[in-house]
Amino acid sequence: MEPAKPTPLIVQTVTAPTPAPLTDSLVASSHVVATTDGDLRYTAHTGRIVLRDDDVADGVFGGRSDRAQLGVTAYTLDDADVTDRPVTFCFNGGPGSASIWLHLGLVGPRIIDIGDVDDIARPPYRLKDNAHTLLRATDLVIIDAMSTGYSQAAEGRKAKDWHGWKADVDQFTELIRLWCTRWDRWMSPKFILGESYGTIRGVSVAQQLQDKHGLYLNGIVLLSSVLDFGTQDFDNPRWDEASLHFLPSYAAIAWYHGKHPGRTLDEVRAEAEQFADGPYRLALAKGRRLALDERSRVASTLARLTGLPQRYVELTRLRIEHERFCAELLRDEGLLVGRIDGRFTGPAASGTEELMDTDPSGDATVGAFTAALHHYLRTELGSTEEMPYQVSANLWRDWSYAEFQGRPVSVADQLERLMRANPAFQVRIEYGYYDLATPYFAAQDMVDHLRLPDAAFERITHAYYATGHMPYLHPASRVRESDEQCAWIRASSGR
Repeated sequence: MEPAKPTPLIVQTVTAPTPAPLTDSLVASSHVVATTDGDLRYTAHTGRIVLRDDDVADGVFGGRSDRAQLGVTAYTLDDADVTDRPVTFCFNGGPGSASIWLHLGLVGPRIIDIGDVDDIARPPYRLKDNAHTLLRATDLVIIDAMSTGYSQAAEGRKAKDWHGWKADVDQFTELIRLWCTRWDRWMSPKFILGESYGTIRGVSVAQQLQDKHGLYLNGIVLLSSVLDFGTQDFDNPRWDEASLHFLPSYAAIAWYHGKHPGRTLDEVRAEAEQFADGPYRLALAKGRRLALDERSRVASTLARLTGLPQRYVELTRLRIEHERFCAELLRDEGLLVGRIDGRFTGPAASGTEELMDTDPSGDATVGAFTAALHHYLRTELGSTEEMPYQVSANLWRDWSYAEFQGRPVSVADQLERLMRANPAFQVRIEYGYYDLATPYFAAQDMVDHLRLPDAAFERITHAYYATGHMPYLHPASRVRESDEQCAWIRASSGR
């Protein structure tokens, strides 16, 4: 009897299903807002826009594949002529910050009623109409970077592939090009408004739009600008440039907290700026060659300007790091000073901490903005999104600057390129005196070293506010900032 033959093994190959192509998920809604220019009727679009890659192998085009979905909220004035109506692309920075701050703090038709430093909003929070919205002068497209807001990578893609200077710039450039194409905005006056790291992104995106796509802008607003990290880099072992450039901000914050009785803010700032440009710069340059009596005089002046004990200043080797300043200034009161906005204070974890363990200005504001954004997008703009809105992803910790290997991160040369190639390109730079994230004196120094013809500097407008990193956290400054931005956009639109 023959043995039974084994049953053949049947192997089935299971192919993973190909993800269905993504589609844009913009929700439209109609609104009216009362402004200082009268009632404005506008359409809001909120959701995500899909970005795609060309698939090319051995020179053969194989179609396009989804790579990312970027969160966008846009406002367009109804019945406007798109060839005449400006459009402004807005974003915050971080890296890793969503654009919630500009959106609900300054530019949008609805904003959070945040109050002010001495009367900050407490839950429950509320939104209010923005009578000074930037929509008076321009349509708005507010963009959240990868891994912030509702922006995310497509299925099968890694979000971290876009966590770096070049990839981030490529992504924003493509979204703006795509928006201008789909919404017929190539003939519109076009602007970028970037805040903080958004100023580096903004200049880089403007330069790439211009050189790669021939898409020329009318101008850029650099709010709390940092285009050259070398002007404020405390990672440099000597700290000299950073120490010089932070001093006027230290002095201004010390003035705000009562360390300069009987003097005006302008007087204190002027002295600090002159000292930084003269005796202080020379003293740091000398290093150990600095004579002991001169060292003592410099330490004494630094102590008086910054409000810090002279012995502490001497222990820092005349080089005061900004987070240590925030922990030291009001140590005797048990308080930390805000880094984003030096007007804010909060209780220190202990009386011996060397560094701040939190930023009181962030603690005071993030809850209001986050609650308002979730409510606003779903209840007023009709979003159906239920995933958490990522306000801050802390991407700065691992952000790639591979393209700047061996040199400080700087895009000042790209700003020069923009202004040389496009004689219509206008620049507006906004500074906050109490800002320790992007100190105003460092940003001024960058401008003073631009390699441009003298006439080009006439296209750079400077605006200063007695506030911090986000001037719009101060109600009067927000009104002034909005009105000045509207006037500047109108004047720069070439109409």
